[in-house]
Amino acid sequence: MAAKQGNLSINSENIFPIIKKWLYSDHDIFYRELVSNGCDAITKLKKLEMMGEYTLPEGYKPKITVEVSPEDKTIRIVDNGLGMTAEEVEEYITQIAFSGATDFIEKYKDKANEDQIIGHFGLGFYSAFMVSEVVEINTLSYKEGAKGVHWSCDGGTQYTMEDSDRSEVGTEIILHVTEDCLKFCNKYEAEEVLKKYCSFMPYEIYLEKKGEELTQTIDEDEKEDTDIVIEEIVPEKKEDDKDEPKKRLKIKKRPEPLNDTTPLWSKHPNDCTKEEYQDFYRKVFHDYKEPLFWIHLNMDYPFNLKGILYFPKINLEFESIEGVIKLYNNQVFIADNIKEVIPEYLMLLKGVIDCPDLPLNVSRSALQNDGFVKKISEYISKKVADKLSGMCKTEREEYEKYWDDISPFIKYGCLKDDKFCEKMTDYILFKNLDGKYESLPECLEVKPIDTGDSEEKAEDQDGNKVEAEVVEDTAEEEKTEGAEEEKKDKKVYYVTDEQQQSQYIAMFKKAGKDAVVLKDQIDQPFITQLESKNEGVKFMRIDADLTDDFKAKTSKKAQEELDAQTEELSKIFKKAIKKDNLAVKVEKLKNKDISSMITVSEETRRMQDMMKMYSMQGLNMGGMGKEGYTLVLNANNKLVQKILEDKEGDNVQLLCEQLYDLALIQNGPLDPEAMSRFVARSNKIMGLLL
Repeated sequence: MAAKQGNLSINSENIFPIIKKWLYSDHDIFYRELVSNGCDAITKLKKLEMMGEYTLPEGYKPKITVEVSPEDKTIRIVDNGLGMTAEEVEEYITQIAFSGATDFIEKYKDKANEDQIIGHFGLGFYSAFMVSEVVEINTLSYKEGAKGVHWSCDGGTQYTMEDSDRSEVGTEIILHVTEDCLKFCNKYEAEEVLKKYCSFMPYEIYLEKKGEELTQTIDEDEKEDTDIVIEEIVPEKKEDDKDEPKKRLKIKKRPEPLNDTTPLWSKHPNDCTKEEYQDFYRKVFHDYKEPLFWIHLNMDYPFNLKGILYFPKINLEFESIEGVIKLYNNQVFIADNIKEVIPEYLMLLKGVIDCPDLPLNVSRSALQNDGFVKKISEYISKKVADKLSGMCKTEREEYEKYWDDISPFIKYGCLKDDKFCEKMTDYILFKNLDGKYESLPECLEVKPIDTGDSEEKAEDQDGNKVEAEVVEDTAEEEKTEGAEEEKKDKKVYYVTDEQQQSQYIAMFKKAGKDAVVLKDQIDQPFITQLESKNEGVKFMRIDADLTDDFKAKTSKKAQEELDAQTEELSKIFKKAIKKDNLAVKVEKLKNKDISSMITVSEETRRMQDMMKMYSMQGLNMGGMGKEGYTLVLNANNKLVQKILEDKEGDNVQLLCEQLYDLALIQNGPLDPEAMSRFVARSNKIMGLLL
């Protein structure tokens, strides 16, 4: 058979039910689509006037009215836009997916390139059939000599169209609602949906219930010329009243729009006050805790984007850090938290973003054109980084005040976005042991080298001073090497639990060293990333190792004796504690009151944290002796010296067990059985003292 080419034929009778049922995932979205169409019609009419092709009537006030009638099972949506002729109804309504907005832009593209017209697909109108048995259109075009048109369709492929007696320019759409969707005829339900989708549409939206007359009572002197008086109320005069009581009037209540036509994000930041930002936050997010601060986005090139991002105050212990970012297209609500537009880490914030240039799909529930959307996301990320870094530079005191609250956002952002991390690295703050904030460059500044007491001499193993000339060369060499190492040192020591690690903190402070406090769960992956982004920088928990700052200076001979004692005490402790793989090290610490400590290598600790994070069975402190864990014994402490003296003594095992548990307690709580043994052993030791 010869090759053949042809065109696909789509049967509208088959596709129309599919469009009606599956075009949108939420049925309530018909309100958004029909009201949006009304806004488009008004925008077109106003543009025609701007181009000199139409003159608006005197006193023209653009508006959209929604009238619900539970009794009649109808919803009326009326706009005073440009209306349609019979030809336009046939062209725009009966031809599915032929967009009136697209045609209008094409016709006037040379005169109106900055359009604010929402529709791009021509399918929004058909959302009405998701909730209706019959849909009617009653419209009158702005064109000279135009006649009113009435169009009706029951959801099939047949429709009727005839002249109507409509006398006002604009369009009325009447929905005859199906039984299963009658809730949309309820005024309160309609108000909720309209506020969800249409709270910030550009023209006033009014909601009415058919036959309902809203009234209010006012004093006579409050009446204005426009008030419609229904009834006069003359209060009875009481005997003790000297003056005549004020006459009161029952008037027709003035309708109030449901929406704010000029939302705060559409204004220039210089025209907005702190109170306005806070009021807007409360109104939109129903959060009555004041936000920490906000970022007002206002961009016209290379794409149009406006918005406000709020940094909320969050209690990490009791609240989730899930935020809400509302996405708008020309002041029409689209969705919450569309990940393609909002960088993932910013979804922890609360805010609104309005981007008329968003390439939405037919139902506006998803995005097209990944490259363009990615640029929008990158721009938002850049603006946030610029704001935060600017605050750190020019408002350091305020920045520090907010830091504890905003640090989870920033750290999460750094983990998720490399570019954001690069911009923010120098503006991330760390709180030190004295409660002062330092940036990473400040933490890494070379501090003056603390050489200790200039008169301090090395000691032999018995604690005797060694003559200076014996160790002079060695000491000078070590001092020079130490200085070079200090200059190159890019270590940042940190604490995760100030109470649990108080022993180590005390040692650090006594040695004139500092550390930063990192106690949030996000800190471990965060510092790992900082290390990867900053060559040579290394974060170490203060109990990862003992630096020379904590050790007494010793001669070469004394060090050899310490090595021998390490071997000897290692055997004693392994036997007493019954852990053959226990790593033991003997050091001469400056603080003679410390008997024993546990050090855990940074690599081991991070592996342990990672295992916990992935819900794996992590290492516990009761399982000491594994690689990376070391029991450090202080040769300057009397208890350790006692064990060395009485190697086979009756109480050696008791002392070994006690020193081991004391070391463990400094790193974490003992398990219940170990704690019970520790308490019993402590009582026994106190009994021996008596």
